[in-house]
Amino acid sequence: MKKKKIFTMLMAALLFVLCIPAGCGKKETDQDLLARIREKGEIVIAMEGTWAPWTYHDENDKLVGFDTEVGEAIAEILGVKAVFVEGDWDGLLAGLEVGRYDLMINGVEITDDRSEKYDFTDAYAYIHTALIVGSGNNEITSFEDLKGKTTANSINSTYMYLAEDYGATVLGVDTLDQTLDMVLSGRVDATLNAELSYDDYMKVHPDAALKVAALTEEASLVAIPVRKGEDSETLREALNDAIGQLRESGKLAEISEKYFGKDITQP
Repeated sequence: MKKKKIFTMLMAALLFVLCIPAGCGKKETDQDLLARIREKGEIVIAMEGTWAPWTYHDENDKLVGFDTEVGEAIAEILGVKAVFVEGDWDGLLAGLEVGRYDLMINGVEITDDRSEKYDFTDAYAYIHTALIVGSGNNEITSFEDLKGKTTANSINSTYMYLAEDYGATVLGVDTLDQTLDMVLSGRVDATLNAELSYDDYMKVHPDAALKVAALTEEASLVAIPVRKGEDSETLREALNDAIGQLRESGKLAEISEKYFGKDITQP
């Protein structure tokens, strides 16, 4: 064997031994998600931006809302900047799953099906689902009355699945306003949405010919979904700690009072 070849092999072996403790050649992907977020100094949060008062644009076209401020407050605790990316509901969870976003904060309710795909933080809000119909509709008075009826809801939303569970046919829409417009025009029989969102809509449109026919008895738990796996576990723990700090300091309740007029952050 030539001396040059022997020397090359010895140097390669030496570098290998030296690099083991030093972590030479370690890739960014060897860090977990929280470490990568802190290294780049920002956390990418997905939300609709069209669902008042959770996440929407004000008269100056600024992105505001309960979830927007919750996201900003969590980012501040983590020591990073919140970067918001807006999109239609049916693409947000899918984008989270493939790593397009770090988080989704958009009034996401914990369900059995979602828990199979995502890990959830502790709940940071509690809401009831309202069955909304036209004010002159006396045929639908309970969720059971949805059988054979037509509703309008966002594709892949909790409300779509609940309506289908009660036997309704669901037409897909993108925004709450579109949903309620379809009820008002008679294109659909009803819609399901957060009671709080309905209340907010009626504040802006007090003459809208709508009413709540029924409410779910138990409150749904609203939490933050993260991708499943060890890569996201430290992030989920940090988010739980941040939610705990915001609740203990009263900041979470303060944001809720600002946008809903009441505290929805307690069980």
